[in-house]
Amino acid sequence: MCGIVGLFLKNPALAGDLGRHLTTMLVGMTDRGPDSAGIAVYTRPDGVLKLTLFHPDTGYPWREVGGQLGQALGVEDDVEIKANHAVLALKGADEKAARAWLARHHPEVRVMGWGRAMEVYKDMGRPADVASKFHVGAMGGTHGIGHTRMATESAVTTEHSHPFTAAADTCLVHNGSLSNHNRLREWLKRHGMEFETDNDTEVAARYFAHRIREGATLKEAMEAGLKDLDGFYTFAMGTADGFAVLRDPIACKPAVLAETDDWVAMASEFRSLANLPGIAKASIWEPAPAVVYTWSLGGNA
Repeated sequence: MCGIVGLFLKNPALAGDLGRHLTTMLVGMTDRGPDSAGIAVYTRPDGVLKLTLFHPDTGYPWREVGGQLGQALGVEDDVEIKANHAVLALKGADEKAARAWLARHHPEVRVMGWGRAMEVYKDMGRPADVASKFHVGAMGGTHGIGHTRMATESAVTTEHSHPFTAAADTCLVHNGSLSNHNRLREWLKRHGMEFETDNDTEVAARYFAHRIREGATLKEAMEAGLKDLDGFYTFAMGTADGFAVLRDPIACKPAVLAETDDWVAMASEFRSLANLPGIAKASIWEPAPAVVYTWSLGGNA
């Protein structure tokens, strides 16, 4: 079944409360996805590459690995450990070189997300427990998306949890199911895309990343998906600049949007929006089928 949420702050004064509100929204979707949960949180980029990494051993030697990588690339490194995740910050590093070094020297480490604005945290367990484990409530930022999962098409593991990252500062959460993901996966492989799981949402994430890499805007990439992605879905996609929402042409999966002068938010059900500040005066509507809604730090796209 699954539940998805997204929150984009128009008012910079609310940046310190992003994680607190995102946590409340995520917990509101517990009944739709008690198996696992995850979030992607965005801040304004400062030029520092951030790699969100995962290893199941909470005693994994993250600082040692970070030091090795920093030395190998000749850059400063900093490591922040959160449970079984770590955010490795590398000042002036090339993302492809950093990921290639990790794959070669530490293949046991999973890269959950990368970029200069985004951090990604996801794990098995109920949404409240996952949010608490990673201290999501204390996080600040400009916007974020989240997912609670009820597994239907692949295993309940940390790796199969959402969000899925397919490019720098770009990730996707999904409520629904794709019917042509196996065929599309093979097509994307022929175009150079690599896959880590059998989850259909990873296929969608890499499809959009492929279209953007070809030169499409976020909106154009998602509009192309209306032709190429078969199935039923509601997508929320995060980028460094903002986020987008799309429902399939039939729109059989629930979704609601709300907007004020201070923020715009979406969720699978209204209950996850009910506690946002100013919700009583918000404009609230159901997103139309096959329409891409986008918001960006520079204004509505």
